[in-house]
Amino acid sequence: MRFRRGWDVVDEVRRARYAVGAVFCVHGAVTGSFATRVPWIQDHASVSPGQLGLALAFPALGASLAMPLAARISHQFGSRATLRGLIALWTLALILPSFAPNLVALCAALFVYGATAGMADVAMNAIGVEVERRLKKSIMSGLHGMWSVGTLIGSGLGTVAAHLEISAQAHHLTVAVVLTVIGISVCHYVLNLRPTEDEEAPPRFALPPKSAWLIGAVGFCAVFAEGASLDWSAVYLEDVLTTSAGVAAAATTGFALTMAVARIAGDAVVDRWGAVRTVRVSGIIATFGGLLVVLAQHPLVAMAGFGLLGLGIAVVVPLAFAAAGHTGPNPSQAIAGVATVTYTSGLVAPSVIGGIAQASSLTLSFIVVTVLASGLAVFAGVLRPQVRATPER
Repeated sequence: MRFRRGWDVVDEVRRARYAVGAVFCVHGAVTGSFATRVPWIQDHASVSPGQLGLALAFPALGASLAMPLAARISHQFGSRATLRGLIALWTLALILPSFAPNLVALCAALFVYGATAGMADVAMNAIGVEVERRLKKSIMSGLHGMWSVGTLIGSGLGTVAAHLEISAQAHHLTVAVVLTVIGISVCHYVLNLRPTEDEEAPPRFALPPKSAWLIGAVGFCAVFAEGASLDWSAVYLEDVLTTSAGVAAAATTGFALTMAVARIAGDAVVDRWGAVRTVRVSGIIATFGGLLVVLAQHPLVAMAGFGLLGLGIAVVVPLAFAAAGHTGPNPSQAIAGVATVTYTSGLVAPSVIGGIAQASSLTLSFIVVTVLASGLAVFAGVLRPQVRATPER
């Protein structure tokens, strides 16, 4: 009986792994669906590159304010109900930006979009870390790989919709309904983590611990390049290289494809090379990809550059979470701190890119991305595993 119960526990954790992987996929599909239709949304709202950059700052603002609330909500309602509610809010938030008729409405829509994105992201990563702990093997790169698979699916459908000249409103409304149903359904199988009776509720807001800042800085570089590429790759090909909407959207798809492949294979590579060497090599690849983008005179060269950028930055964030878990007296707080720094970077990046583009050019914007990508190779050493002292029993 005890043997059978042990297998039941193992099966529950395995189901939870697949379920949270599906949630990562759903989350990524929303991002990919939005990213490929940014040019349509920009035209519909009649905003300039600079105004678009301003609007794209509002997801960062929404996420920064809302992300610390995710732990508090999970403490009160449990991880399963929290994730179910937050993933539904996130998928439905996809509808809002495409209906914004002007800059003010677009900013408001993107604020909600960012807030729901950030809270759902924190909730699903927290569950993923616990599943990894129970399985006693690395799965975070694979989970983030599922996010990239979702981004690939979303951007692929977005590419088709853009090529067929389907409005982003019809496209996003349909996708949002489908993803909401899937997200709510798979959450039934995630771990239902609940606090102990004597566990205090987490604060509504807390600054990341010191141990998280250096690790978060490495994640910052990677996620900045990711956010910039996802939201601006299609615009870059349209505005700088004067390609069609369909070809431009394919650049985002190629970026998502290389990220997905690298993350799915990431756990095996890290086991072979170690975190530091993996990130150093990844930084070199990402830097070369950024150089191809800024020097490209042909769309295919730029698309190859975006693909290499995706390949180079793919495993950095999962490894940053793993490194955070081995630092400081409170690993959970460190992981939350790294998540806040890195994901806020990804949401800030598009607005910074737009601001530089308005003041100068999109090419200069991606020179900045390339410089940050080179920082991965320089500062990879901060991800070196550190052994925490085991508390006395």
